[in-house]
Amino acid sequence: MSIRFSTLLAGLGLGLALAMCPLAHAGKAVIVAQSIDLSGPNGSIGRDYVAGITTYFDSVNQKGGINGRKVQYLVRDDHGVAAEAAANVTALIKDDHADYLLGAIGNDATRAIAAAPAFAQSHHVLFAPLADSSASSDARIVFWRPSIESELLFLLSYFEKLGVKQVGIALQASPQNNRAFQFLSAEMHKRRMTLSGVANIVPNKKGLQQEALRLSQAGAKLVISIGDTIGSAQFLRAFRAYDAATFVAGTSLINLTTLSEIAGARATEFTVFSQVVPNPSSTVSALQSEHVEMMKRFRDEPVSSVTLEGFAVAKTLVRMMKPDPLAVPASRTPIDLGGMTVVSAQGGQNLSRYVDIALFKRGGGLMF
Repeated sequence: MSIRFSTLLAGLGLGLALAMCPLAHAGKAVIVAQSIDLSGPNGSIGRDYVAGITTYFDSVNQKGGINGRKVQYLVRDDHGVAAEAAANVTALIKDDHADYLLGAIGNDATRAIAAAPAFAQSHHVLFAPLADSSASSDARIVFWRPSIESELLFLLSYFEKLGVKQVGIALQASPQNNRAFQFLSAEMHKRRMTLSGVANIVPNKKGLQQEALRLSQAGAKLVISIGDTIGSAQFLRAFRAYDAATFVAGTSLINLTTLSEIAGARATEFTVFSQVVPNPSSTVSALQSEHVEMMKRFRDEPVSSVTLEGFAVAKTLVRMMKPDPLAVPASRTPIDLGGMTVVSAQGGQNLSRYVDIALFKRGGGLMF
């Protein structure tokens, strides 16, 4: 029997339940498969995500696996191309007989996978894509990370506590971004914060410079960028030519490595980003400590927020694979990963509601 989410997330307010088929066929590997960008525009994120996932599965296998079954983790590079992501998932289902599917990076790849006939005709769930949960309302796509609305609320609340009342927005037009903009604008109105101005992130350099200049003159004490990595980086570089000190903020879906490469280290000073995991270098909680220890044991690359997210995602999946038969069903039971709790009973498509913040230090590097 193929192992997959037999029913979906009943405790998530979608009328669904997260219940796992019991593991059978002791000794046969549990195949967890994923299509993800490893060498394209978000390759640095994909490689870190895979490193964190692999590390946790390695630690599980070292202890004997899951109920005597080892985890076999299969990864295919989709190069950041949505059509390749869909083709990869088709092969992972049909050829590799995947038991579980982990998600890809980005809204386009997530939608392409959901539309692939092999996925649509299967009973699989796409678990934990690195995408905005507004990318799809398909109940078979389960987002581990919190919604972009949660991240924007956190950023707004953080700076509101610092006395910031005048906020500018840099907007890269798209259906998802426009929805986020409307949400953010309404929330600012509720808090009696002023929208100082809006800069449209446009593709031509001269136009972007004009937009950045106009926003720099608007008097904002904080600028929130709602756009993809490249658009946000190009805006930041243009904006810093006129304003070197105003805080610029973005969400965790921005690839910070690429942002720094395009905008430059000086431009990233006074920029802050929401994060969906705690400080990856800290050992304050059991999850953070376990992540740091296992990365040292099994990997030779440094830890990052994305390696910790991958580690936590893999840990969540494994915990769902082997629920305690005497406990309340996993669909309604929050899972403590070691100081971080997921699977909320409050409703929504998102398992985690954790949001933190990180600041680019002078000279580079993140400070949580």
